[in-house]
Amino acid sequence: MSTNTEKIATVRLGDDGPEIGVQGFGAMGISEFYGETDEAAARDTLEATVEAGVTLIDTADIYGSGANEEFLAPFVAAHRDEITLASKFAIERRADDPGYRAVRNDPAYIRTAVEASLRRLDVEVIDLYYMHRRDPGVPFAESVGAMADLVREGKVKHLGLSEVTGAELREAYAVHPIAALQSEWSVFSRDVERSAVGAAAELGVTFVPYSPLGRGFLTGAFADAAKELSGGDFRRHQPRFTGDNARANTALLEPLHKIAAERGATTAQIALAWVQQRAQVHGLTVVPIPGTRKRTRLLENAAATRITLTAGELAALEPIADLVAGDRYPDMSSSTSVGREG
Repeated sequence: MSTNTEKIATVRLGDDGPEIGVQGFGAMGISEFYGETDEAAARDTLEATVEAGVTLIDTADIYGSGANEEFLAPFVAAHRDEITLASKFAIERRADDPGYRAVRNDPAYIRTAVEASLRRLDVEVIDLYYMHRRDPGVPFAESVGAMADLVREGKVKHLGLSEVTGAELREAYAVHPIAALQSEWSVFSRDVERSAVGAAAELGVTFVPYSPLGRGFLTGAFADAAKELSGGDFRRHQPRFTGDNARANTALLEPLHKIAAERGATTAQIALAWVQQRAQVHGLTVVPIPGTRKRTRLLENAAATRITLTAGELAALEPIADLVAGDRYPDMSSSTSVGREG
């Protein structure tokens, strides 16, 4: 298994953004969703991102109800000129109702959200600001126009969208240039290839795949996820991790294990190499954002950027997504794969 500490290659964010590492870092799991976190280990992992050239650091106001942004603030202050900081708005939570979620895209909410994120991150400007989910009840031009106002005011440098269709991306881009589109994309999840990927390639939008390791499933670490995951791990309730679905999906990993063994790599590295190689397959810039709380995993993930899969290896992985059992989320209503992605 290669964990070379040489810095990874760089690409440009969107048409006119900064140079960023070809792999980014998803910080969500530091604060929530994946069980308890060793804060010292997590801070050491953050330091490893800079050392490895992993410079796109991704957070959101929903992660830990703002705690993730606050946790990142000291790291951001220490490395402000070395990283590209991304955050997101749109999913509203309430302290008095832990299960409450609502999607908000109205201009007043957007302004309130960005001010709160700037305060928690302790920065004057956010480099890349995403709409985390779209509320179809608010005119898209109105929402994107409000985001564009933040750019003009110097609170945000570049705009991003998450989980939108190709048509929605084009509609937004007509209002203001979009630097990045973030959606789930992995060997297990390829619905974005229906329209979003093509639109991003056409417009010069960087594609940022989240969960490129299938929330850890593609590492091959789970023989029985329901038993192995802690009680506070949200994956215990994800359809692909439960019951017969989990057993069927585990069997689908066999080609990844085979390629990894032949390469002296890990299954995770092969899965990440597949995502990275979508750049050549589809003719666009691709910057996946795997997350981890361990330095060793961070370096392992970064080393995957140096693996180029052969045509035969890609062919062996090609059928997997169509065979995956279970949806990405228990509720797919805000996903591009249900009714909106065409």
